[in-house]
Amino acid sequence: MQAGVPPSGRTLPGMPLEMADPDGDDFGPTGRSRSGGPRTPWWRPASTVGRVFLGLAVLGVLGGLGISAYSLKTFLGRDSRFRIAGAGNIEATGLTEVSRAEMLPVFGEDIGRNIFFVPLGERRKQLEQIPWVERATVMRLLPDQIRVQLVERTPVAFTRMGHEIGLVDASGVLLTMPPAMMAQHHYSFPTLSGIDPRDPLASRQGRMAVYGRLVQELDSSGQKLSMQISEVDLTDPEDARVTMQDDDTLLHFGEDHFLERYQRFKAHIAEWHQQYPKLAAVDLRYEQQVVLEMTPGTNAVAAAIGDATAPAGDTGKPSAAQPAPVQPVKEASDQPAAKAKPAPARDAAPVKVAQSKLPAPATAKAAAISKSGQLSARARALTARDKAAKAAREKKKRESMHEARRASLNAGKHKAAPTHPAAAAAQGQ
Repeated sequence: MQAGVPPSGRTLPGMPLEMADPDGDDFGPTGRSRSGGPRTPWWRPASTVGRVFLGLAVLGVLGGLGISAYSLKTFLGRDSRFRIAGAGNIEATGLTEVSRAEMLPVFGEDIGRNIFFVPLGERRKQLEQIPWVERATVMRLLPDQIRVQLVERTPVAFTRMGHEIGLVDASGVLLTMPPAMMAQHHYSFPTLSGIDPRDPLASRQGRMAVYGRLVQELDSSGQKLSMQISEVDLTDPEDARVTMQDDDTLLHFGEDHFLERYQRFKAHIAEWHQQYPKLAAVDLRYEQQVVLEMTPGTNAVAAAIGDATAPAGDTGKPSAAQPAPVQPVKEASDQPAAKAKPAPARDAAPVKVAQSKLPAPATAKAAAISKSGQLSARARALTARDKAAKAAREKKKRESMHEARRASLNAGKHKAAPTHPAAAAAQGQ
């Protein structure tokens, strides 16, 4: 029972509710002072003397930690047990095409240096500047070893640079290797042209991306069709020009739909060679036709793909599948035809001759060729008109020259006679 409180629970008049602790302890068992205020934590002393002592203690601890760290660094830096004694302390894994003789000069400054002072990040960047190194990892092994792990580049094709043959990886990085070493590896790659070492790496990467899509699409069926490629010209990244191993015809594959265009080529190449013995190139970038280019001195023609013509054995009667009759063509004038600017190959309409592939002179033949190899009526008409116009121009030219010679002879006999060819021809009439 609390002092000063009667059993009835009522306080007596004049008696205090609480009495001061004679020992001077104002804090109760709950951590609060008996006066009702919160207890002050030890790290926030209430008196000035307590705060000073706490600050000195913190400074002492921090100073001790700093001195310990400096002593440890000095010990590790000067201890000979952590010093790289020689090249034997540098281990390397993943070396196949890169030799130790090519790798060790990167660590030339670190021989005799403490292992903790070797700049690992800088050494990694220097290793990755070696052409054959794709990625590098450099680690410390206590007490005195450096371990290097290399991931080398994988060549995907040969490159033709002038008369030299090299290698290139999928990122467009050019790799060198002696011919004898290439023979030992038994590489079987297509040969790429258009990968110029003077071009920036981003440009070479774009061209190699086209080559990568070409190989991936051809091999997507599981038949490894890319093994049949002999050469690929990537000079124009929008037109991969391919030569196969079993056929020296140049194929324009463009930049997409490679498998579809390859299948179209394989389905019709025997027929095209039979119809056109001088076939030199095939442009496969059109949807409904291909453009067949002949050897220099001959003409380019467009071959329709699909059922655009009557089937074999046709009786010659017009049908819905055959082209409409050709409208009459006006006779060519005496003036030479102006050289038309060729349109881009991509803008050529389907089942029409691609103008960019035709010879420039007006007398060149252009014919839309069906699968049966028959010239269309319009092509025959244009060919006949061209021949007639050319003959007329040549005839008129010969007549003009003849009249000019006759006028010149008359001028020698009669000084007053006009000498202009047109005037001489008028007098002759």
